[in-house]
Amino acid sequence: MDRTLKSLSLILSYPTRALQEAMPEIGGVLASDARLTAATRRALRPLVEEIAQSDIYDLEERFVMLFDRSRTLSLNLFEHVHGESRDRGGAMVSLMETYRDAGFEPVTSELPDHLPVLLEFLATQPFVEAQDTLADAAHIFQALAKRLDRRESPYAAVFAALLQLSGRTADIEAVRDLLNEPETDPNDLEALDAVWEESEVVFGPDPNAGCPHVREMLSRIDTPVTPAPHHAAE
Repeated sequence: MDRTLKSLSLILSYPTRALQEAMPEIGGVLASDARLTAATRRALRPLVEEIAQSDIYDLEERFVMLFDRSRTLSLNLFEHVHGESRDRGGAMVSLMETYRDAGFEPVTSELPDHLPVLLEFLATQPFVEAQDTLADAAHIFQALAKRLDRRESPYAAVFAALLQLSGRTADIEAVRDLLNEPETDPNDLEALDAVWEESEVVFGPDPNAGCPHVREMLSRIDTPVTPAPHHAAE
């Protein structure tokens, strides 16, 4: 088990009191991983302390405002790859098959492409394979880190750490394409409803699915999705 990937998976999960109680151990894991630079380990410390010490209801509200009410900060990776395309359903099916072939059965109501779920899976795999998958998402991590930095959110440090673990420098043009996607105001509920109105993600037989390695599910990740015309600017 890669304890750092598991720890980052937990940090990106919805805050709970159990998570707060686990933060000293999680912080210790992150602080001792030599794969991360000293600067990256220091940058993670404020988030570790915030989760451990803040009021749980404040933590929950901030989490929802960031990741549930802002599509451009979505923790569902295929949201940044397939957007509203129907290809997303087939990709989900194939990703679930990849998990199950490896003996990994997510115990969650989240979609298979939810980043904490993917990181939990990668934590069970040889690091060289996990790193390949992280590298395919490098430009998404970079874009999310930049967006969170703009909001002065300590969660930015998590994506900076994932980018570093990927061992890859994010493609500048791919990052720019993602950052050019307009954001919605998380307080504008009408605009948010319009943005999240999309085709249903259908889980079912996919004649082209097979059981490829998880990184193949992200093979289109380097082709950022074109923003839908009804997206409202922040």
